[in-house]
Amino acid sequence: MRVDNLKKEFENFYGAGDCNVYFSPGRVNLIGEHTDYNGGFVFPCALSFGTYCLIRKTERKSFRFRSLNQEIVQEIDLDSLCNPLPKGTWVNYAIGVIAQFVKNGQKPDTGADILIWGNVPNGAGLSSSASLEVVTGVAINEEFQFGQDRLTIVKYSQKAEHEFAGVMCGIMDQFASGMGKKDHAIYLNCDSLEYELVPVKLSGVKIIIGNTNSPHSLDAGKYNERVDECRAAVDAITPSKLIANLGELSPAEFNSLSVNIENDIVRKRARHVVTEIERTKKAVEELKLGNLLAFGELMNQSHNSLRDDYEVTGNELDAMVTAARKIEGTIGSRMTGGGFGGSTVSLVKDEFVDEFIKKVGAEYFEKTGIKGEFYVAEIGDGGKRVE
Repeated sequence: MRVDNLKKEFENFYGAGDCNVYFSPGRVNLIGEHTDYNGGFVFPCALSFGTYCLIRKTERKSFRFRSLNQEIVQEIDLDSLCNPLPKGTWVNYAIGVIAQFVKNGQKPDTGADILIWGNVPNGAGLSSSASLEVVTGVAINEEFQFGQDRLTIVKYSQKAEHEFAGVMCGIMDQFASGMGKKDHAIYLNCDSLEYELVPVKLSGVKIIIGNTNSPHSLDAGKYNERVDECRAAVDAITPSKLIANLGELSPAEFNSLSVNIENDIVRKRARHVVTEIERTKKAVEELKLGNLLAFGELMNQSHNSLRDDYEVTGNELDAMVTAARKIEGTIGSRMTGGGFGGSTVSLVKDEFVDEFIKKVGAEYFEKTGIKGEFYVAEIGDGGKRVE
């Protein structure tokens, strides 16, 4: 939807008058999955689609929220901004961010009218929630002149996910949405938050996102279960080597210390994390050297580990990846995001893109009875004011 059309919708809801428009993108993670909350490396990039926030300050002592994607309309008093709404309410992602400003001594002195519209497919594992959180933070920070830097807004957005959505996520999704740059991926150390913007030069190759249309739901408990299993691994290893998270271990160290993890499932979870961090490091090195075939093979290994050791793929993601790897022009294919449904990401040679979409879509439907959707991804900028 065009910005001028969004402004008309805003006026239809809230009346004539100026409003400001902000945008933050969704993200796709090229490699480095379930490593962020383990202090490891990730390699996401911001997408060209995301979430728009139209906002106008008012004299009322409340915020009004509407979305063109959801039916629920909400009005929240200024004194209630730190109170989560019932679980599953989309407005939680927005007020959860505003609440972080309030908790840090920056309470809005007046209300605002807010209209949200996003074109990140919900449940596709492309961070529609982080996109909504970051765009809210960017808009509130500028409209109320709070003066926080972008990293602070990213951290506020992650806390909103923890406190208002109940998902103990790492910081990758919010970081990519807030800090992304066009035609670059972010090589992020999730422990230190040091990062490097790496040019993504894919001469003759496209990034294709495959939406399984089997929505993932990170608040269903499985995501938090994996977080707890990783903590259990750290607790088991700590008597032999004091560590704060699995990201501190090299593969060699893990191999020698893993005997301390008595639970077989916990050991598998930890093995994925440690090897995935190593794969991510190698993948970035290969991309910088222009070795896309090596990068693609590491993507394949990543999915296999997420399937076998971390067990977060499932029938739909596995079916789509299996179909993708049968296409001659596929360099690499893996699930992306939290898993349990959602999307895949594949590197595909230009001349095979049409064949990929047709044949992978057909085989996926045959195997699952679900019609998938495919997007040729463009890498965009992080959150910003549009108008």
